[in-house]
Amino acid sequence: MDKELSSIHYDKYLQLNKILDAQKLRSEEFEKPAHDEMLFIIVHQVYELWFKEIIHDLNSVMDIFKPEIVEEKKIGIAISRLDRIAKIQKILVDQIDIIETMTPLDFLDFRNYLLPASGFQSFQFRQLEVSLGLKRENRISYTQCAYSGVFSQEEQDILHQIEAGDSMFGLVEKWLERIPFLKFEKFDFLTEYRKAVDKMITIEQEAINGADYITAQEKHFRLGMLTETNKYFQTVFDEDLHNQKVANGELKLSYKATISALLINLYRDEPILRQPFLFLQKLIDIDELLTSWRNRHAQMVLRTLGQKIGTGGSSGFDYLKKTADKHRIFYDLHNISTLLIPRSELPEMPESLKKKLNFNFSNKS
Repeated sequence: MDKELSSIHYDKYLQLNKILDAQKLRSEEFEKPAHDEMLFIIVHQVYELWFKEIIHDLNSVMDIFKPEIVEEKKIGIAISRLDRIAKIQKILVDQIDIIETMTPLDFLDFRNYLLPASGFQSFQFRQLEVSLGLKRENRISYTQCAYSGVFSQEEQDILHQIEAGDSMFGLVEKWLERIPFLKFEKFDFLTEYRKAVDKMITIEQEAINGADYITAQEKHFRLGMLTETNKYFQTVFDEDLHNQKVANGELKLSYKATISALLINLYRDEPILRQPFLFLQKLIDIDELLTSWRNRHAQMVLRTLGQKIGTGGSSGFDYLKKTADKHRIFYDLHNISTLLIPRSELPEMPESLKKKLNFNFSNKS
């Protein structure tokens, strides 16, 4: 029989002997067996298996976006794989419910046997962060050493290699910068968009000033908030201001990429832009779920350890909470919502451009 078609046993195919023999309780080695150490090990092993699948899928999506020309038919594949990553992330968040069935006292039965092992030493999680686009200079450090210092030289070299290459963020930025519809024939998107924004803000100002159901103080407050929103719009109309904010670390996405992401969001109902819109939404989902996992993890640590120092030497809860707030990668895509205007105010595209953004099918005999 052809070796390719030969049969294989379920147990051998999954290498279950290796997997099921990989739970070695340290507490048993010291003849003080702690029942919940088994749960602790299995949950973290499952995390690492899921990290492996996430990295596998993410790398395949990055490969799609590395060429100068991204094949449109592959955008759907990228969306489906990012969707899978997001679904896995939801499982990662839910797994915390399982580990919280272990009480703080249960954990203290074996915690001292873990020192100095820590989740900070998860090489795959660091791979994932770097591949998505978290830069070394934007990390919150929990020691005086580089985050990669806890790994072997070979692992450090791999992380440095990933950092030196294109991240998912960088590839998406370049792809957005190549979007060709910002200036097309007689349609100048940015000029028409600015007119619509000015009109929308004027209408909102008039509505606030004309409202007889709010006090003068509240009117002043609302007009102030509208002014702050208007300042955010200025980063779209002033490229130098946008670039200055990027240099200051307030924004990450380049000016042209931001404008393209805005166009895609506003004209998402045009057939050719629908998949790019869904793709950007999946990136937001992944970023949001990673933040949710960090927050949930921090709350679990607070519940289990209180303000104790982490086994890896961090400040525990405080450090984890800060990473949830600061280690967001696609934050600029979230902020596109600030720049959206009502569909009723959307500048009308020339019919010739709408036709090019549509799907045309001709069935000639």
